[in-house]
Amino acid sequence: TVAQAYIADITPPEERSKRMGLIGMAFGLGFVCGPPLGALGLHLLGFQGPGWLAAGLCAFNFCLALVILPESWKPSSEHVATRPHLDQWLHTLRHPRIGLLIAVFFLATFCFASFETTLGLLISMNFHLDAATHQDMKLAGYLIAYCGLIGASVQGGAIGRLVKRSGESRLIANSLLLLTASLAPLPFIRGTGPLAWGLLLVVLAVLAIGSSLTRPPVFGLISMLTPAHEQGATIGVAQSAGSLARIFAPIFAASLLDVHPWLPYLICSAISLFTACLVIQRLCREPWPLQTADAADLAK
Repeated sequence: TVAQAYIADITPPEERSKRMGLIGMAFGLGFVCGPPLGALGLHLLGFQGPGWLAAGLCAFNFCLALVILPESWKPSSEHVATRPHLDQWLHTLRHPRIGLLIAVFFLATFCFASFETTLGLLISMNFHLDAATHQDMKLAGYLIAYCGLIGASVQGGAIGRLVKRSGESRLIANSLLLLTASLAPLPFIRGTGPLAWGLLLVVLAVLAIGSSLTRPPVFGLISMLTPAHEQGATIGVAQSAGSLARIFAPIFAASLLDVHPWLPYLICSAISLFTACLVIQRLCREPWPLQTADAADLAK
């Protein structure tokens, strides 16, 4: 949240989606590099190794930020009104466009988290993997890393050009349509031959591209619609919505997977399609930029 607010503080509005993409790329690379580093720490230092390695990286990151990053807040900046947590949520969500963007982020995160939670079980059933040797979990980890690499590549290199070409709102809608198109066939890919595995990798690549294209333009628009002194609080509400999605999605997806493997995927595909239609109806047909009116209202 603080990193995204900092990016918003130091970046002009037209560049914010691109810079938010770099934050997303950093998260994606973290998910890719984290497990191998943890395994290295475990190998070198035993069970305490991953913890010591994480602590060392955090200390290095702290020193790096302390030395390199200048303070973005200026003494002349307007102070943020202090509100209780629930009041801050209500204050943020009562503004239609910002509330809609936060809802879009919640639903997109919910769908992707449902996929992450159940991928190991799904491929174990569809590709006849040996759960006793944890083969399914290992492969799921590799596939998530594969998605992370694709997502990091897209967020780090393509976001800026895509935003300039189509705009944030259309990019969000297109990303949700890609998510819809990839979630629906995923539970029906099964077999042991190279064709099934190749098809799985193609569908996962589409899913990774779709999910990676949602977050940066959503946060770019939220930032543009929010006054400078409210950036941290508003982005914090959006991040909290994403955290709630990651709490509820595993319960939802695992429960439905137990009923039938395709059920959570088809429902999440329908949710993505509904969200895309909502974005097309409510955002793509609106003139941009819209930050002036909403930012003025949010500052009250």
